[in-house]
Amino acid sequence: MRVEQLEELLEENTKDATEEFKRLFHGRGGLYEEYKHLTIDSIDTILSVGFYFEEESESELIEMLKRFVSSSRYKTLVIQRRYIKGYPSEVIVGELEQDTFAIENGMKLKLNLLSNQNSFYFPDMKNGRAFVRENAKDKNVLNLFSYTCAFSVAAKLGGALSVSNIDMSKGALSVGRSNHHLNGIDTKGVSFLPYNILKSFSRIKKRGPYDLIIIDPPTFQKGSFEATKDYQKIIKKLPEIAADECTLLACLNSPELDCDFLTELIKELTPDFEFVGRLENPKEFVSLDEQRSLKNLVFSRSKKQEEQI
Repeated sequence: MRVEQLEELLEENTKDATEEFKRLFHGRGGLYEEYKHLTIDSIDTILSVGFYFEEESESELIEMLKRFVSSSRYKTLVIQRRYIKGYPSEVIVGELEQDTFAIENGMKLKLNLLSNQNSFYFPDMKNGRAFVRENAKDKNVLNLFSYTCAFSVAAKLGGALSVSNIDMSKGALSVGRSNHHLNGIDTKGVSFLPYNILKSFSRIKKRGPYDLIIIDPPTFQKGSFEATKDYQKIIKKLPEIAADECTLLACLNSPELDCDFLTELIKELTPDFEFVGRLENPKEFVSLDEQRSLKNLVFSRSKKQEEQI
């Protein structure tokens, strides 16, 4: 694909763009070999571009994007060079307001576009949050590795009775509290707990049992979590913290681990949780190999069903 063709694709994909967050181009999915280092997002009137490694075409792409912004609905162009650790984002066109937000299905979530790493928001998890919102009514929810608590916002908007957000980062939990306030959510019944999950099951258990459990860990976080060896430690504890009727959303974002990694672990360690299915990823995040993309797997525990069997 030539740069001119990419510009035409952007024009096509912005025809239905609104204030809601939308991924306009997902090169990371591998569909376009020459642009596998590139993502382009629409955030209201901001065009946010991520370069994941350096390519000779970077300057040419930036010139095209500047031209595109000048003739489109966008007022601001932000470039994130993700391949340079600690390098701040660069505002190429326009300016960023002090507070920026992602709008997703009407939810308002804080963004940090000046960081060239995590922006507080993971857009590929959109369908996971929609699932939680649709299944949270009157539930006691446990949100493990909650980060900035977007799942919690979705759960409360879906009618959850209570949510326990667990994450080691006090800063992320502070942003999470702000996300609730942004959406007019009373945080009574919502907890923001800076626990090391693997060392805090006794405290987590006291707030249970939980009717809906979300596990959304990093693939690898030095000193705190490694999916290949630590995911099973959480799964082993599920019978102690889950209600008799419980829905589990288990997430996995490792390209090297497929769905079988989780389904086999749960079948072996907690056989009373039955695999229901995998949530589809948003169509904007299409990948050549879906097993390498985000995996949101739903499981269900039903004691009543066991008794009938």
